[in-house]
Formats: sequence, structure tokens, C-alpha cells
Amino acid sequence: MSARRAPLRGHCILSHGFESGPDATKVTALAQAAEALGWTHERPDYTDLDARREVSPLGDVGARIERLMQAATAAAARGPVVLAGSSLGAWIAGHVSQRVPVAALFLMAPPVRLDAAHPLQAAEVPLSVIHGWHDELIPAADVVEWTRARRGRLLLVDDDHRLGAHVAASAQAFAELLVRL
Repeated sequence: MSARRAPLRGHCILSHGFESGPDATKVTALAQAAEALGWTHERPDYTDLDARREVSPLGDVGARIERLMQAATAAAARGPVVLAGSSLGAWIAGHVSQRVPVAALFLMAPPVRLDAAHPLQAAEVPLSVIHGWHDELIPAADVVEWTRARRGRLLLVDDDHRLGAHVAASAQAFAELLVRL
């Protein structure tokens, strides 16, 4: 008689925001939540690309997309993938979700448009968003409308863009999304 292995739950790719890093508090909390539920995870490091300001004020966004595309494509070949991201990492996750099959998206403080020519786009998959009422960069009303149009789950909290007072709430919301899959 052979031993049965538990089914693969899936893999989470957690993208940090601009001028942050893979060991940032929020993505670390998401990684811990995923691991506790039996999901594997990775946290790409975009810090080298953020430093390339000669490409744009936000660093090399195209290279960020390519890096996440490679990771997501490799992970999707092995099983279900969930993309999560904070700020610019959320924008990148949404963009990549349209090009690689993903099971769900989790977005923290998502910029619903980098500028008028670059709105946040995302695949039609289960969606969960957490955003601060007092976000100084991205108006909460814009995120409410964007999420409503996609019938996503939205948690608005009394916080600013960094969501520093709601790291645990972010991890809990992410865990709830993973449990629903």
C-alpha cells in the first residue's frame, strides 16, 4: 500500500511595492499566512529594478512585469497560482494575471492607474483588496469603484498607503481568500 500525499494547495507569489523589498512587513505576513495554510510561496526581489530611475520615476516597471511573468509561468506549470502585491506590486500582479492563468488576486493599496494611460487591469478571478481610507497616494473612492466593477471583496481600513497599522488584518484577509479557493 502506498502512502497518499496531501494534494498540492498551490503557490503564492508576493510582490512588494516600490522602494520596499521582499522582506517587507506586509509580504512577510502574507507569506506566513500562506505557509500556515499549506501553500508554498515566493517573494521576488525588485529592488534592483526600482533603483533604475533612468527608465521611469517608478524604476523599470517593464522588467518588473517580466520578472513576475517568468515566476508565475513557472509556478502555473506546477499547479494553482495566487498573485498578491502591495502598491506597485499590486499593479504588476493585476497586469500579469491577464497573461498567466491564476486562481486569485490579493491586492493591497492598489494604484488603480499609474497614470491616465496605464489603468490597473486584472483577470476575472476571485479578488480581494485591502485599502486605507486615508491613502495619500490613491483615493479610496477610486479603489471602491474599481473593486465594485469587478465584484471583488474589499476591506477598507482606517490607515494610510503603507497599511502599517493593518498588517495582521492584511494577512487575515489573504488567508480568507486562500481558504475560499
